[in-house]
Order: sequence, then C-alpha cells, then structure tokens
Amino acid sequence: MPARTGNFPGPGRPDQPRILFVDAYDSFTCNITALLHKTLGPDVYVHVVHMDLRSFEPRNPDWSPRHLLRYLRHFDAVICGPGPGSPDNAEDVGIFEDLWSLDEGDMVPVLGICLGFQSLVRSFGGRIKKLQRGLHGMVREIEHRGPNNDDAIFRGVPAFRATLYHSLCADIGQGLHPSDRWDEAKWLPTSAAPDLLPLAWTSEEREQGVERILMAVKHRTKPFWGLQYHPESVCTEQAAHKVIRNWFQHVGQWNLAAGRKRVETCLDFADPLSDCLSNAPSGETARRLSMYERLNLRPKLFGHLERAKDVYYHASIDLPEGVDTVAIAEVLGQGAGEVIMLDSSSARKKDPLAKISVLALDVPDATRIEYRAADGHATLRTRGETTTITACGDGGDRQHFIWMILAAYQQRRAGHLRNLKEPASCKFKGGFMGYLTYEMGLNALSADEVPRREGPTRPDLCMVWVQRSVVVDHQAGKAYVQALEPAATGEAWVDEVAEKLRRSQAWSRPSEITTPLQEPKQGRRAVNRKVQTTTPEAEAYEDSVRQCQDAIAEGNSYELCLTAQTTMTRPRCTSPPKHLQSNPELATETTREQPTPAWDIYKELRSRQPAPFGSFIRLGGATLLSSSPERFLSVNREGLCEMRPMKGTVRKSETVKTLADAERLLHIPKEEAENLMIVDLVRHDLHRICGPGRVTVPELLKVEEYESVFTMITAVNGQVPSYQSGKFESSPFAVLDSVFPPGSMTGAPKKRSCEILRSLETTERSLYSGVVGYFDATGSADWSVTIRSMFRWEDEDWYHEGEAGWFEKWHIGAGGAVTILSTPEGEREEMLTKLAGPLGVFRDTA
Repeated sequence: MPARTGNFPGPGRPDQPRILFVDAYDSFTCNITALLHKTLGPDVYVHVVHMDLRSFEPRNPDWSPRHLLRYLRHFDAVICGPGPGSPDNAEDVGIFEDLWSLDEGDMVPVLGICLGFQSLVRSFGGRIKKLQRGLHGMVREIEHRGPNNDDAIFRGVPAFRATLYHSLCADIGQGLHPSDRWDEAKWLPTSAAPDLLPLAWTSEEREQGVERILMAVKHRTKPFWGLQYHPESVCTEQAAHKVIRNWFQHVGQWNLAAGRKRVETCLDFADPLSDCLSNAPSGETARRLSMYERLNLRPKLFGHLERAKDVYYHASIDLPEGVDTVAIAEVLGQGAGEVIMLDSSSARKKDPLAKISVLALDVPDATRIEYRAADGHATLRTRGETTTITACGDGGDRQHFIWMILAAYQQRRAGHLRNLKEPASCKFKGGFMGYLTYEMGLNALSADEVPRREGPTRPDLCMVWVQRSVVVDHQAGKAYVQALEPAATGEAWVDEVAEKLRRSQAWSRPSEITTPLQEPKQGRRAVNRKVQTTTPEAEAYEDSVRQCQDAIAEGNSYELCLTAQTTMTRPRCTSPPKHLQSNPELATETTREQPTPAWDIYKELRSRQPAPFGSFIRLGGATLLSSSPERFLSVNREGLCEMRPMKGTVRKSETVKTLADAERLLHIPKEEAENLMIVDLVRHDLHRICGPGRVTVPELLKVEEYESVFTMITAVNGQVPSYQSGKFESSPFAVLDSVFPPGSMTGAPKKRSCEILRSLETTERSLYSGVVGYFDATGSADWSVTIRSMFRWEDEDWYHEGEAGWFEKWHIGAGGAVTILSTPEGEREEMLTKLAGPLGVFRDTA
C-alpha cells in the first residue's frame, strides 16, 4: 500500500497542480508532501507511491516499468524522494532509474531529494561514495549560485541553513579541483558528469582537509533537478522553501516549451494503478468496511451487548494531602490480581505533566480484546465466553484489522457519549485500557517483520473495556469514582466506593499511609542470594553499536535506537502485597525471606523514580512496572494530538546538578541531531493522519529535569480533521495506528531501521519499547512509551529441581540512539545509565 498523505483532494480543475511522489520507504515523506501544499498552494494534488513495482500493481505479476509511462501523462512533475540505502543498489531506488532514462517523447520534469538526488547524479556520470563522516541531523549553511542567477531554482533565495540526512555523497570529481581555482570551478560541469550543472555546495573541515559536498544540481538539457539537503526538516530555514516554488515554475515553463500537456481526465478506478494513485479516504474505508462484512464481525463483537446504552455515573471527592493513586488502590484491595494503574507519581513534585492518574477496577470481569500480530488472531473474552476472529485479506488489511475491531466496538458501546463533557477535568470516563508490545509496532510497519513465536501465545495487544474506575486529578486535588454501564447498579456502586474511600484510614489519617518497602537487610540478603542477574555483555553491546554505525555509514539508516535486555530470575512470589496481608506488621517478620510482591517493588520504584507516566499493570499474563517519563501520544476530544519524543539523556551527578549543567552537555551536535531526527520522523507520522498544514512544533530541543536524569524533549502537535465524525480514519485508533511504534525507540527511516535492529538484537523487546495507556469512551486518548521499566510473563515461570521450587524471570530493557557521532563506549554507558534505576530497585527489593 502507498504511504498515506492525509486528506488530500483528488484531481479536479485543469489548473490544479498534480505531482507524483515516488517514496523510497522513508520516514520524512509526508513532511515533504506537506511542504508542497505549503509552498505550491493547498489545492496541489500529490499522489504517493512506493518506488518498487509491487507498489504499483501487486495483483499483476506481468506489470513492468513501461506501464508507468501512460500514467506519467496525468502529472505535471515527479519527485523522487529520500530513503535508506544507496543508488548503487537497484532495489533501494526502484523506478528512479527508469525516470532518468525516459525517451524524449515520454519525458517529465523530475526533482530528486537526498536519495533521489544521488540517483540522478549517478545516472549521469557521478559516483556514490561515503562521506568521511556522516551528517545525519546536522544543520549546515548551503552555498548556492546566488539569488540573481537567472537559470537556477535558487533565484531570489537568500543564504540559508538546511538539515542534512546523509552519509553517502555524490561525487562528480569536485576533489580534483585545486583550492585556488575552486571558487570558479565549483559552478562548472566536470568531465565526469558533463551534463550536470552544480547549483549548491556545503563543506566540512576534516582532518585531511576540506571535504566538498555537492548539495544541488540541474541537468543541462533535461528537466531534472536534485537537492541533497532536506527542505522539509523543521530546522531547515524558511528561505529554502522558495526553492520548491522556483522549481515548480521551471516545471511549468519546461512543459509549455516542450508542448507537454497533462491528461486532464481523472484516473479510472478500474485502472491497475487506481488504488495506489488515489488517496481518497472513502475508498480505503470502503475496503475496510467490506472486510467487516467478510468476517461477519458484528455478531461476534456485539452479540453479548445489552440493548440498554451505557450511562455515566460519577462522584467527586476531595483528596486529602498525601493521598495518591497507590493509597486509593490499596484501600480498594488492588495489587494482587489483575489490575491496570496509570500513575502520575511525580505529581508530588509539582510536575506539570503529572496531571491525572487512572485506576481501573473489576478488571478480571471486564470485556477483553487481545491480538497476536504474528498470526492475525484477535480474541474477544466476555462473560466467560471466548471468541476468536482471524484477519484475512492482504497485508494492508491485516495490519489495520485489530484497530477496526477496537474502533467498531467503542463506537457501538459509547458512540452516544461523545459529547459528554462533565466533569471537564476528568480526562478518562471509561473505555479501553491496556498495552501494546514493540512487536505490535513491527506489525504496523510490515506483517512480515513480526517474529513467529514458538510456544506461548502471548498477546501483542491487550485491551480491557473499563466500566468502573477511579481517576485522580492531581492538580485539582480531587478523585472521581465513576461507572460506565447500562445497569442502574452503576450509581449505587459509585456511591458505595466513594463512601468507602471517605471512611478509610487514608482519608482520616493520611499521615499513616504505608511507605515503600523497608525490609530488614538480613532478610533481603537471604532472598538476594537466590536472585540471578544477567546483564548485557559490554563487548557484545559495543560491537552492536559498531554494526549500527556501519549500517548508518552505508546509508541504510539515519539513526538506530539500539537496546539490550537484562534478565533477573528469583523464586516465584506467592505472598500477597504487604497491604493485603492479614497482619502486615507480623507478616513483615515472618515473610521477610520471601520474594517481595510486584506491587511492593513498584512502590519502591515510584518512590525512587517518580514519573508523569508510570504504570503498574497485571494483565494478559504480563506484569509491568514502569516509571516512564515519556508521553508517546495524547489526543483530546477535539482531535488535537501531542507527541513528546525524548532523546538525549544525562545522569545527575556531582558535576551535573543543575539544568544549566545539563543544557551544556545536551546542547551539542550529537544530542541535538538524535532528537531532531526523531522529531522529523514524528512530524511525518502525524502528517500521515492529520494532513498538511496541521502539524506544529511548539517546543524544540528542550531540556527537562527528572528525579535522577536530565532529558531533551520536543513537543509536536497535530490536528486531526473531521475528528469525532464516527469514521475510522478520524478516530484515535487510526491515529495510534499511524504513529506506532514510537520513533524514539526505532530510529529513522522507521521501517529499514527496525529491520536492521531486528537482525542485531537477540531477543524480542516485548513490553519494553511498546506503549501503555487508554482510549477514552468520549474520544480522547493518552499513551506513554514503556521505558525505565521491568516486566515478566507468567508463561516463563519454571520449576527449579535444585531449589525444589518455582522461579520467575523478570526483564529490563535499556539502550540509546546510535548515530554516526556515537562512540561504542559512550553508548554502552548511556545504556547502563538507563538500566541503573530499575535494576537497582529490583536488586534492593526483590
């Protein structure tokens, strides 16, 4: 399927610009199409197709590039976009090469960007070589022929700085010119590429001298242009946008002079390219609706639902000083069985991001939807009954299958609640809560990338329809006890729970709330002797960093977010959490040599590392303890999306105590480049669902302080059009589908980076690098990245013959973004920095 570019208009007026964009599986494509709308006008019609032949007609094995010719007549121009790889590899550029070799009668104006630029230069005599050091995420001055040059796309363009994303460069023999002749020679064709006119350059000071890097060219006689830099990047200056306008003016002039007239008829949907060349949401939605009918989903999904509609009940109670989400959970007897708690534990430190916490109640009895990405099986469990639904259709259908199920279920259960606004500060009133694994994210990119597991059938997505919950509004100092159910019992239940909280010790004597676990050291040592920890081998991790850098140097990625897992095994815990033991004070003595319950470990984790997006989840065979500082995605009820990618971290120490100290360490080219690459990727992800002109960056490269580290973040916002329309493509489910997995945990371009990482990382990431959060029944959503966490799966428990008892395995993932500027030792240290927090908690309390 082609990349989605938002709600772009279809072919219409004869004067409407029409551009074919050939995508090389890049993660910046939609930023470029948005830039085209900004610079050429909102009516520009951009078709996005992939560069490989299967993108054009996957159902026709006899399709060949010659079929492309008759479709080119429908367009004013073509853009060959950026992407991973090298023009020396035909599989990386696909039909790019066919465009450069068109006969004169078939020729169409083409602009190459980054990989497309390099392909152009290679096709006309240049060669591709490695830069002495890659420039991914670097912002440089672009020296062009000048604003007064009549024959250049840089006419009227002042000097500007632009973002570069390349480790390969185009060589037309520029290194052969002596320095004293360079100022004159740099604008002349070379003997190696006599048909190419250089239009722009940049240079880098290297140990061996100055490295001259070609930034733009034009063919002397054909309507071909190329740009090495990225005009769409958030850090490319606005002045560079005029180059795009100038290029399209040249397109019009060439088409007029050549007598080339665009075919004005709309593309026939019976045509082989119709699916690829039409970005109309209605067509995509129709295909998905037909999938519902084929699977006969409605009876399977909704047969258990009662005719009565869900009604929202709530009670608001004031929160005493010192009472938080954990205290409420303990009053209500949570912590031993299945539970979902999204915990803004940093609220006590006045963290502005720590706004609400959500505690789901009656989780074991709630309707549950699980999905296994490897085999496309969705399981619906409700009222003791289990229904399995299997995806069918092509890969595109399978990738969206589960999201359509979730959207349809929520629409049926709560579509009438969209306009429910009270209480306004209560952001969650009921709906889906749960988790997604990192492998679910691989499914979003390509079903072929999902590991085929043997043995356990763990869910990659596990969602519970939460009807009863407590929401803590930390800023208002209130707790909302709420029910979302058709039965009149909802109101009685709300009153009962609210009264139970008011009468509890937590409300009457908040100073006596239990503190994190403080076991006698002798007892802890007795347990710790049985805890076995396996950490990543330093040499192996550093070797993986070097392999990442090799892949980056070869042009296959801009940045790779490498991770490794630490495992801890211990005797299986059979004791309930401390607050559920019949006599907690006596139990502390009698059970101090027993493993600590997960709930009590989490209390220690949140005490040491308070975070705005922490969580304790026991669901679907998994137990997750997280102190995540990173919001992945939030969507409000009006469709305003916010993403906060986090890249660049430094540990607090004697030499790094203040925000100013951290800013000096983090505002350096390596750290800013890491963040910038993910920011541009996130902008692309949001442009896919929001469309052009609807994505902004209100905060860029901002350093924030947390309990034990300083981290650089950027805020990226997007507005979904026609939100709350009831259509899948305008739903929060479609938004998460479009942006998952987190770019901060993959690298860019996302698809190729994930393929490389899968070959380097020896185990599944599982819950680590996935997300946890909710889809609210009234249309909002909030999801965080699962980092700074630990987790276990029940199916990994095993019987230890030597110890004559059962053992359990815990996992901690940690890593960092590898760039061309990284050092293996520095990346290993960053991984250990992130590992230290949760591992220290486990070692001290397990």
